[in-house]
Amino acid sequence: MKPPTPFLWFNSNAEEAANFYVSVFKNSKMGAVSRYPHDTPGAKKGDVMVVKFCISGQEFTALNGGPAFKFNEAVSFVVECDNQAEIDEYWKKLTADGGKPGVCGWLKDKFGLSWQIVPAHLGKLLTGKNGAQTAAALMKMTRLNIAELETAAG
Repeated sequence: MKPPTPFLWFNSNAEEAANFYVSVFKNSKMGAVSRYPHDTPGAKKGDVMVVKFCISGQEFTALNGGPAFKFNEAVSFVVECDNQAEIDEYWKKLTADGGKPGVCGWLKDKFGLSWQIVPAHLGKLLTGKNGAQTAAALMKMTRLNIAELETAAG
């Protein structure tokens, strides 16, 4: 069995979004693009229907399905970073051009998709001897600061 693949519903900009995500993440690539074969409500023959792409080995499918559904925070993608430079880089790229910072390392990109940009060792910091202190420090942050989290963790 193949692993589950995230399937993302966009109004009409699935290909633009896929190109954006492939440009943000290293070791990523575009895959097949299929088009609507005939006029469909909300689409014309030849419009992009489905886009396949891969981010760091994880396959995704994006659909231009129209305006019926929007992204919300109930689904997000976690990006575990090895250092502050990675956190800063992904934060900057994903909030560019209309993305919005959230709290505790969460953000929404310009397409409304939620991401969590976190240190790879965040779980260890939160479950250590000063986990409550670390969690309190985390709750005050938007973009996460590894040094401050490590200081709080003791």
